[in-house]
Amino acid sequence: MGSQKKGGAKSFAKSGAKAAGGKSPAIKTIEHPAIPVGAQLFDKENPQGMGLFRLSTTVITLIVGAGVFTMSGDQAAGGASGAAIATAWGISGVGVLCLVLTFFALSRLKPGVTGGIFTYAHKGFGEFIGFASAWGYWWSALLTTVTFCALLFESLAYFFPFFGAGDNIWCLVAASVLVWGYAALAARGIGEISLVNAVITVSKIVPILLSIILIIFLGKFDPQLFWQNMHSGSNPDLAFLDQVKSALMLTMWVFVGIEGAVAVSGRAKRQSDVGKATIIAFCCVMAIYLSVSMLSMGIMPLSDLAGLQNPSLAYVMEAVVGPWGAGFISFAVSLSLVGAMLGYTILATEAPYFAAEQGIFPKAFTRTNKRGAPVVTILATTIIVEVCLCFWVFTGEAYQFFYVICAAMILIPYLLSAAYFARVTIEDKGLFKGRLGAPLGLWRAVAVIGVVYSFFLAFAAGDNGCSLMFVLYLVGLPLYFWQRKQMHPGEPLLPTWLDKTGFAFFLAAGIISALLLATGMVTI
Repeated sequence: MGSQKKGGAKSFAKSGAKAAGGKSPAIKTIEHPAIPVGAQLFDKENPQGMGLFRLSTTVITLIVGAGVFTMSGDQAAGGASGAAIATAWGISGVGVLCLVLTFFALSRLKPGVTGGIFTYAHKGFGEFIGFASAWGYWWSALLTTVTFCALLFESLAYFFPFFGAGDNIWCLVAASVLVWGYAALAARGIGEISLVNAVITVSKIVPILLSIILIIFLGKFDPQLFWQNMHSGSNPDLAFLDQVKSALMLTMWVFVGIEGAVAVSGRAKRQSDVGKATIIAFCCVMAIYLSVSMLSMGIMPLSDLAGLQNPSLAYVMEAVVGPWGAGFISFAVSLSLVGAMLGYTILATEAPYFAAEQGIFPKAFTRTNKRGAPVVTILATTIIVEVCLCFWVFTGEAYQFFYVICAAMILIPYLLSAAYFARVTIEDKGLFKGRLGAPLGLWRAVAVIGVVYSFFLAFAAGDNGCSLMFVLYLVGLPLYFWQRKQMHPGEPLLPTWLDKTGFAFFLAAGIISALLLATGMVTI
């Protein structure tokens, strides 16, 4: 590859964006220079960088995403009581905080390991495990675009009745035009999208805060109704553990994209502020999510919340202030999603490009056009998204179906990142001196909790979520062999015991999952 094209691709990558249930577009991907050991480096000041306040608010906008507009109904749809929902938030609060700290710590301890969180799996556990992490990360990214389309047209149906319930043929046509239009923009090698990012931020944060303020100050919150909802859900026959399980995947979905929080660390005025900003942002985001989740249960019974069309926050606001509230939220969600999908188009095409550059994906994925845009990954990603859009419309699967699979696909990259951090705390203890303030024992606990939480989320995904996840991993196995033959001709396809073990696990799990789905023992 010529130097001009490679430079262009790097420029393209910097316009990458993170947006999901818990994501919103970031303007820059994680790219850190190799940093030598030395505590003084982390106290060095960048006069052009962001201070603690700007850093904290930027991280907040990176995490808060579309899921906050749907949680009011989604949390009730699974039959969970208010107590079960609160328990799920408690579990995810601790687990997600440990993952946030994991990504922050790795960005400080291993600044030379760049290109995406799948590089941690590649670095720590070998080629095949790195491939599996990159494959899952890519699918999570492109499925988020599908998820956004489903929610977008449910929101637009409020204004345009011909969209029906938000999943008819007109929705497919409009979604296809949007997706391929964004692919064309990505192929032009677009640079900074700060204006789009600003529109997304305003259209997302302002309506949420306004909703919280109006519920509180208009006196529409009913403590007695809230107390009733805390003790009974929309499905009273459901066991408490199953209620928690039904709510847990939602609480994970709205935090998907937490790895993007460290993406802005290179733009901090003082590196010592990054950790503070991360914790402050997490606490603020958690407060926003809890406010929307808990306040909604004081407006409507959970049985009514469970039946709301998405975005459910629009109809909660309609109950608070009248029809204009529903229109206001629906418009804000639509505007936010249209912008977020552009950011996510870039992210979903950027991930396989970087994986290919590091030898994790086949070399064909590094091919760029004269503008430096990775055209192969753009085309491959958009075709897969189009197939998923057709599946969405012709099967009638809802927004919730896609976010469960999206969250399930990100579990392997999160699990492997936490496992890699656990390995670092044991094998590279010297790295912690002067770089991270807390005791080593605390960081080990963070790593262990991150691993345990990732396993717990696999349980929350359920039989259908895990089965679909492993089938998608099974589909990706031939791509690994293609990559291996290209990069290492004549060498064993699975050279190490970790490669062999990982391949055997995903092969067996994928085949079993496919059989369970084909025989109807597990339903979609």
